[in-house]
Amino acid sequence: MQNKLFSYTVLLASAGAVLPAWAAEAQLSLELPRLNVAEYHRPYVAVWAERAGEPAISLAVWYDQKKANNAGAKWLPDLRQWWRKSGRDLSIPLDGVSGATRAVGEHKLNLSKSLAALPAGKYEVVVEVAREGGGREVQRLPLQLPISSAVQFGAQGEHELGALSLSVKP
Repeated sequence: MQNKLFSYTVLLASAGAVLPAWAAEAQLSLELPRLNVAEYHRPYVAVWAERAGEPAISLAVWYDQKKANNAGAKWLPDLRQWWRKSGRDLSIPLDGVSGATRAVGEHKLNLSKSLAALPAGKYEVVVEVAREGGGREVQRLPLQLPISSAVQFGAQGEHELGALSLSVKP
């Protein structure tokens, strides 16, 4: 069965002549904080865009890709909200979306191409983090397309996430 969410993304990308392409530069900055724990495991991270009543669009999924036979994918359901909204319907690894887990520190994601294919409307860019032997955390950043002037939205995580910042420039 073809992945319906992937099909939706392909449909948006292939409909470029019909849908407006926003000439915008979009960057998400997210911090994975250093935690003082006995045994630290790099977190799994999912980033997606969602709009009320429509399928979620996966923008990034970081998980343990080094395990033999793609065994790291076994723990993706721990990203509960992402899994329910789109993850269970995806065939992982997803080209251009999935990647390896990241170390402690600040990480930047260029979302320009992904957001350019979306139709006008009110969205949320959602970041979810889950860590083995740790906790889960979800943060949401608003986004209205198209934009007419530079906007920046931020949030501060409590445990598994540090500072988040979404910067969009026309």
